[in-house]
Amino acid sequence: MEPRSREGTRRRILDAARRLFAEHGYDEVTMRMLGAEANANIALINRYFGSKRELFAEVLAQQGRFPAVLEEGGDLATSLAEYVADRLGSETDSPVLATLERSASSPAIRELAQDRVRTAILEPLIARLDGEDAELRASIATAIIMGGGRFQQVFGPVTPAPRQAVVDRLTAVFRACLS
Repeated sequence: MEPRSREGTRRRILDAARRLFAEHGYDEVTMRMLGAEANANIALINRYFGSKRELFAEVLAQQGRFPAVLEEGGDLATSLAEYVADRLGSETDSPVLATLERSASSPAIRELAQDRVRTAILEPLIARLDGEDAELRASIATAIIMGGGRFQQVFGPVTPAPRQAVVDRLTAVFRACLS
């Protein structure tokens, strides 16, 4: 068993919050649920994070940045297509997409969710594109990325076609929306 320490307790709370928010969404998770899952009392959660909303923001911040897909170099359309194809073929939800999907309807954290998508996907995409309609094209690509996660949540993994066929089709879609 992990020794009781400030960092250990903080990590347990974050791990519990990550699991619960991804599974249930922001509105359904209570401080009592978080405390029970993390084996920590509510006062500790409030001391370390301030509020459930601030804990949710920390969970989003801790979820890694959008993969190296957006780093300079390489073909952006193909990189995005490979990322979405991998998400579509995955047996499990992306934790951050699941958290955002299950929580996005909550008025209490809508701004946090929008900020996460904006800073992790939309703005880096805009920065990679040239032209005055870069924001529109990046928005369309972001919608495809987010929609792929939602599709996988509803229908499960896409298995009828080989991965490369999915990547090829998605690459064409991303090339069209990014150009």
